[in-house]
Amino acid sequence: MELFDLSIRELHSKLKSKEVSSVEATGAMLARIESVEPQIGSFITVTPGQAMADAEAADKRIASGEMDLLTGIPLALKDIFLTEGIRTTCGSRILSNFVPPYSATAYEKLKEQGVVLLGKLNQDEFAMGSSNESSAFGMVRNPWDTTRIPGGSSGGSASAVAARQATATLGTDTGGSIRQPASHCGCVGLKPTYGRVSRYGVIAYASSLDQVGPLTRDVTDCAIMLGALAGHDPKDSTSVNTPVPDYAAALTGDVKGLRIGLPKEYFIEGLDPDVQTAMSQAIETYRRMGAEFVDISLPHTDYAVATYYLIATAEASSNLARYDGVRFGHRAEEAANLLDMYVKSRSQGFGVEVKRRIMIGTYALSSGYYDAYYVKAQKVRTLIMRDFIRAFEGVDVILTPVAPTPAFKIGEKVNDPLQMYLSDIFTIPVNLAGTCALSVPAGFSADGLPIGLQLIGKPFGEETILRAAHAFEQATEWHTRKAVI
Repeated sequence: MELFDLSIRELHSKLKSKEVSSVEATGAMLARIESVEPQIGSFITVTPGQAMADAEAADKRIASGEMDLLTGIPLALKDIFLTEGIRTTCGSRILSNFVPPYSATAYEKLKEQGVVLLGKLNQDEFAMGSSNESSAFGMVRNPWDTTRIPGGSSGGSASAVAARQATATLGTDTGGSIRQPASHCGCVGLKPTYGRVSRYGVIAYASSLDQVGPLTRDVTDCAIMLGALAGHDPKDSTSVNTPVPDYAAALTGDVKGLRIGLPKEYFIEGLDPDVQTAMSQAIETYRRMGAEFVDISLPHTDYAVATYYLIATAEASSNLARYDGVRFGHRAEEAANLLDMYVKSRSQGFGVEVKRRIMIGTYALSSGYYDAYYVKAQKVRTLIMRDFIRAFEGVDVILTPVAPTPAFKIGEKVNDPLQMYLSDIFTIPVNLAGTCALSVPAGFSADGLPIGLQLIGKPFGEETILRAAHAFEQATEWHTRKAVI
């Protein structure tokens, strides 16, 4: 097995026994990136100098006996995380030359453990998209079929794991942007509970919905990454001060007596037959392991997409107002006056999808429409949250598909925003409710495309969904298959 094929747990074991060095592992990963990157486009910025310096430092740390689980492990970050001294673009032309003066807390926590930074990963511009086709730095392709999308907005994060260009990656999830690409690329992706992981230093899209999470080869690696990321951060006012469990210790493999809810609103007509088959097989697998199933209802699911695209765009309209060409980022040349500079800088810097969402959000917040759209959306959001609270009174976990279909063709939905937005119909409600969920590989389509299973947990119930996902993983072999590229 090649060094770039190893999971965090496997590579940690080899580093600990001195069988390999971090410099060797990092060199193998950089060579892998160079080999497959032209076909995939996962990275916006590769940092070989930083990576080798990190690896040398990690080897010294290992030699001294001060080794953490992630010491010397080569990782990559979605280009939405601020990294001091390293270009951070958020996939946008408006930030194409932005070099931040400080780093995100999530990256700082990983650095404390001695990780190796391989670079910054491609994404939909400002995390707005479901296909990774809106990046100003070119689209990302799915390693399982390069004519297909990898999912979005963390498409680079998922494709880099699937193409073995990084041992694990970080992404962000505002409406499904970790889980949906994880499903399409055949890896594990976790959206933690809102407030579980610090958002400090993460470029904001929709502040009440954004959450940081890992994309990994398997569930054990996911638990390891969450353990490193979770915890209170005084720099983030939305960070929750609650103890961090040992997530890896929760992976007992035992789901006997676990009550799993099946919401009727998620198993609908129009669901791709291959997705339906994968879900049915997953349910049977859990039954054989002793889990119990309960039919439940989440009655306001039909309103989730409309609610999300009012709240998220309204928050984006506010958050993106700072990109005006004055303090940082792209500034238009030859502007006649200040207003002209604002207009030209934003017109030149933002892509089509970002402009569309800013306009929708500005409209929803405008005088005369604020109550009719934004306030009403917030009320419906409360109803969606209550649906989940009621459901979890009777079940431990909720099982659903991640996406209605496997990965679609590049260009298939780019001119139909409504069809694109419906790609996230099963993931959006979790963000509106603020709870946790993950995607775990659960099968393949007739075309050989990965299909993910979504497990939704109670707020701060990451231990339970990780345990349920790990048990499923141990009972199946889907996670062992690799994209041939």
